[in-house]
Amino acid sequence: MAVLSSTKVKAESLPRMQNRFPYLQKKMVPSLLQDREAFIKHLATTHQLTLTEAREEVEDFLFIEGLLEEVDD
Repeated sequence: MAVLSSTKVKAESLPRMQNRFPYLQKKMVPSLLQDREAFIKHLATTHQLTLTEAREEVEDFLFIEGLLEEVDD
């Protein structure tokens, strides 16, 4: 099963992303989605996570989004 790439995250994902990562700054999310590493660094900084923890959180989120996309198809 392919994991969604950060550039495939749709607009419908943004509320779920905000719910999972409450300290994200909404105005920064779209530009950060284009650069996965910048998004991970931002997540680590804003949520007091290590880079490894933030990367795992992003992978988990994208995996779930991939499952949701499969269900919607």
